[in-house]
Amino acid sequence: MATLRARLTVAYGFALVGSLIVFASALIIARNARGTEELVRELGPLTLGQGDRVLENLRTAVGLGESLTVQRPCGERPEVRCVSATKAMIDLLERVPGYFLVYDRDDRQIYSSIGIRQLPLADRTAIAETAVRLVPDGNALLVSVSDTLFRARLLLAARRDTALLPNITRVVAGVPTSIGELSPSVLVGTMLIVFPLIVLASIAVSYFIAGRAIEPVERIINEVEAITDGRSLHRRLPSDLGNEELSRLGATLNAMIGRLETSFGGLRRFTADASHELKTPLTVLRADVERAMHPNAAGSEAMQALEEALQETARMSDLVDSLLTLARADEGRFDLHREPVALGPLVRDVFETAVILGEHAGLMVSLSVLEESMVDGEARRLRQLFLNLITNAIKYTPRGGKVELSLSHRVGGEVAFTVRDTGIGISAADLAHVFDRFWRADRARSRGSERSGFGLGLSISQWIAQAHSGRVTAQSRLGRGSVFTVTLPMLAFVDPVRREP
Repeated sequence: MATLRARLTVAYGFALVGSLIVFASALIIARNARGTEELVRELGPLTLGQGDRVLENLRTAVGLGESLTVQRPCGERPEVRCVSATKAMIDLLERVPGYFLVYDRDDRQIYSSIGIRQLPLADRTAIAETAVRLVPDGNALLVSVSDTLFRARLLLAARRDTALLPNITRVVAGVPTSIGELSPSVLVGTMLIVFPLIVLASIAVSYFIAGRAIEPVERIINEVEAITDGRSLHRRLPSDLGNEELSRLGATLNAMIGRLETSFGGLRRFTADASHELKTPLTVLRADVERAMHPNAAGSEAMQALEEALQETARMSDLVDSLLTLARADEGRFDLHREPVALGPLVRDVFETAVILGEHAGLMVSLSVLEESMVDGEARRLRQLFLNLITNAIKYTPRGGKVELSLSHRVGGEVAFTVRDTGIGISAADLAHVFDRFWRADRARSRGSERSGFGLGLSISQWIAQAHSGRVTAQSRLGRGSVFTVTLPMLAFVDPVRREP
């Protein structure tokens, strides 16, 4: 398969050849289509000059005393005398090149040049008939000549000199129109000689220019080939590619490579963390089953082992369900059945559940603000979103702490659900990663229980908020608690009255 550089060079070459052919054809047509008046205007001076040269030779001979004409009998009547050229005049004019005729006082032709005499009889007759109509120093006339060697027309004009009167009254001179016309054979011959040189030079220049133009593309190809494997995604394409279009292409590819690097890194971390999270319960499950199946295991001991195995199975089920939820989110399959949802009753229900969870953890849970509002969404997913944030706050708040919930309106037709706790907080370095999958800043935050969570709750919460055209934000300081806020677009304002339960 030909390279782009070669194809561009060939295309430039064909375009140049076609352009030259069209130009040459147009030139031939334009030259052949010129009007008679233009041709006469261009060749008229040449024709008159030809006649003047003949007259000058005749005047010179007369000045030297030579006799150019002689009186001789005409026909059968001796008394009728005609003028004819002498041998001296014939010898003199034979040396003059070109096409011309000499006429006497009776308008009879007394001499024709060698060029005229070499033409066929039909051409000589046509020239003679046209010459008779010419007036000395008058307009020139065109006459067609059919001779295959001549292949043109003659432009005839008459000239007179008073020094030659009365025997020689005028000289009719002719000039071939081929002098002013561009012959196709000449043009074709010139094209055959010049065209190959022009085409070769143009192809060489085109090849050089195409190479310079495609050089940045070659650099991009080489760099992309070096970044094909997932281990080289940290590399980037050069930004100085020579022109705006290729620079934009390089910037676009760099952005794509950056996204791929992030995706590959997240996928590797996700795979490693998922494998670790699945390996632990599977190991525990296998140990519990083996202990329950041991021949020496008592009934109570076997029952305890089976209960632990059941707990690990439920934990694995929750993990798999969370992974499937995030997988559907990555594919854009939100699977939401939207309908108008009143957040007031939903938050009250969530608050009742939070109070029960808080009592078990030794915390005080309160609902400080509740402003009724409607959103377009799915109540089940919104409840899951709110409970994820609440359970997360309860999990990382020490006994005796507080968790405060609120639902309030925001400027711009939005409603915000806020969960504020007095827990251990999150450091500034870790706050940017709280929504990453399987991410936990300090496993000690799980109060020593390695099985208390998978690090997927906030990722799922963020997905649910985005699926409802909303967002989740986090604010925290280490040792001073955290604030998680869910902002959703309101569907309608319903009884915007602040209530303090």
